[in-house]
This record gives sequence, structure tokens and C-alpha cells, in this order.
Amino acid sequence: MNAWAACGAALLAFGMLPVIWRVAVGPPAGRLLAQNAGSTVVALAFLLLAQGYGRPSYVDLSLVLSLLGPVGTLVCVRLLDDDLTDGSPRGSTAVTVGCVAAAVAVTAAVCAATPPGRALVKALLIGVLVAVGNVVATRALSVGVVREPGTEQEGGGAR
Repeated sequence: MNAWAACGAALLAFGMLPVIWRVAVGPPAGRLLAQNAGSTVVALAFLLLAQGYGRPSYVDLSLVLSLLGPVGTLVCVRLLDDDLTDGSPRGSTAVTVGCVAAAVAVTAAVCAATPPGRALVKALLIGVLVAVGNVVATRALSVGVVREPGTEQEGGGAR
């Protein structure tokens, strides 16, 4: 096992423990924040493992996950809007800063080891998507779904 694979395994092991705990216990907004952080951890771990094992398919998985993770959080925010409380979940700023810092660190390390070409562009794109996706998803959790006046329905049925 080389250093890249060891870092990827350590990121999965130590990054997913708090995510699993928060998804299992807590209010819905905290669970959605943990889901978003979990998709970040797995996307970055795939990027490290791709470098460690020399498997470009892991980079593609990381790219797909960096796209779908924040989108899944936004969809869940929309679907669970009534259950979410006003304001951001506790610790959301710290989680977002940690995820963005991890994305920058992992992307910088992988880009330093990757020769110029398509793989370098993919690694940079993954880093940007993970960082921006975390900020957007956390912002959606803190603001909630903005509704136009007069569009709220009571009773859950169509009128």
C-alpha cells in the first residue's frame, strides 16, 4: 500500500465515522449536512485512491459523485422543506470550511502529482465542484426553500 492509498483509506475511515453518527442521530437539517459531507469524503477518497492504484475509473466515479452529492442534498432540502427548521444546522460553517479545506488540500496534492493533460483537468474540476457544491448545499440548508407569496397550500391537497 502506497501513501496515496493509505491517505484515501484514512480519509474514508476517519471521515465517515462522524458522518455516519450524524446521519443516524440528529435533526433533519443536520442529517442532510452530514449526507453532503459524506459525499465529499467519498469523492475525495476516490480521487486519492485513483492516484494510489493508478485507476482512472476512480477519477470518473469521483467526478460523478462530486456532481450528484450536492444535487442530492438540494433535492432533499426541497422535499423536506416543511421538516427543516429555520436557520442553519449547528456546526454547518465548521463542516463546510472543513470540507472545502479538504477539497483544496486533496486536489492540490493530486494535481501536483498528475502530469498535464485530461487527468489534471478532471482533478481540478472535481476540486472545484466539491468546494462549490458544499457551499451551495450548506447555503440552501440555512436559507431553506424560498416560496413565492400565495403558493403555499395547507392541508396537502390540490385545490
